[in-house]
Amino acid sequence: MKSIDLTGRVAFVTGSTRGIGLAIARMLHGAGASVAIVGRDESKARAVADELQERAVGVACDVAVAEQVERAIAAAEQALGPIDVLVNNAGLTRDNILLRLTEADWDAVLDANLKGAFHTTRAILKGMMKRRFGRIVNITSIVGLTGNKGQANYAASKAGLIGFTKSVAKEYAGRGVLANCVAPGFIETDMTAALPAEARATLLQGIALGRLGRPEDVAGAVLFLASDLAGYVTGQVLVVDGGMII
Repeated sequence: MKSIDLTGRVAFVTGSTRGIGLAIARMLHGAGASVAIVGRDESKARAVADELQERAVGVACDVAVAEQVERAIAAAEQALGPIDVLVNNAGLTRDNILLRLTEADWDAVLDANLKGAFHTTRAILKGMMKRRFGRIVNITSIVGLTGNKGQANYAASKAGLIGFTKSVAKEYAGRGVLANCVAPGFIETDMTAALPAEARATLLQGIALGRLGRPEDVAGAVLFLASDLAGYVTGQVLVVDGGMII
């Protein structure tokens, strides 16, 4: 049985200064990868890199801005080497029912959640193609599969990310680049911590495992898809929701 060893690999993880992204960065690093911690706040990104102590660098980047993405990738590769694993985790929410949703809130969510993945993937792909190896893992959501009240913008961005991933998988499989999605359900984060007790209880009733997920649950799925164990997996959506949408 193979163990997961990413020694010698370089990962670029967006939105990795907290929550799910931080758990992903820690797990990839723990498996031996060098990791670029990417966030909009440079001090936080550097703090996480310092916590990992070695084989890590913190870089500042707003993924919605192509020029910032290109600079962040260049800095990461200068410090760590060519990027083998891209994890598009950065994202945000601006929730409201459709008739109250502003154009600015629509654009902000689509720019961060979908356009950001376009920017990073396009910038990193050339190197992956040249080396004939790459693992792209996009963090979508079960909301991208089911929709959700008050989240038309978020659902559209996450559904779009699934279609984007499948297209990339078809275009670049012949060059050794694999692209997949992980679709988390409700995970213990700052957002879910703010749920009222009654809403939380109702939510748990709809989850087969009877608990919210942990960031590490999502990170484990990413680790698998980034590894050689998933060498024959591409264009797929791995749902990590505790059995919520069975």
